[in-house]
Amino acid sequence: MASPEIDALTQALARLPGLGPRSARRAVLHLLKRRETALAPLVRALQAVEASMATCHVCGNVDTRDPCGVCTDARRDPALLCVVEEVADLWALDRARLFPGRYHVLGGRLSALDGVRPEDLNIDGLVSRVAAGGVEEVVLAMNATLEGQTTMHYVAERLEGMGVRISQLAHGMPVGGELDYLDEGTLAQALRARRPVA
Repeated sequence: MASPEIDALTQALARLPGLGPRSARRAVLHLLKRRETALAPLVRALQAVEASMATCHVCGNVDTRDPCGVCTDARRDPALLCVVEEVADLWALDRARLFPGRYHVLGGRLSALDGVRPEDLNIDGLVSRVAAGGVEEVVLAMNATLEGQTTMHYVAERLEGMGVRISQLAHGMPVGGELDYLDEGTLAQALRARRPVA
């Protein structure tokens, strides 16, 4: 039987995405066996992040400074703005290092079932950023779900007439994908987005 402190640590880890009770127990055992090389550095890192964590007032990213490192990076093109649902989406896109511009995090997506309305998202902040000038293109990088597409259309309507080009991520057949394994929605989108062979 574990002590209440170890049990509390296991329960806390089990609440993290991708970790269940068994995985959390294994992680705790690993941390306890390697107290000096794993547990102590983890505790220090968690304390440092907790003490300095901030939400960027410009884009909504989570960082240890405000404005965040993405917004203050002079190498990024301020004329390009990529709109995402969550911080995890920003991190995923930025990790690929393919988008040279800046980002805007909405903080979720519209969902009637979950009671998420336009005023619950950072859409007004986006409209203000575009209205301030300097943005030439807004890339709507919403998830290919019903709620994501609803959010994308709502945001596009709010930005209409503001003098910016509005684009969206391509959807359809992934590179390396085989037709036999794709769902009907992906196949339909791939057919609708077909283009001439070069």
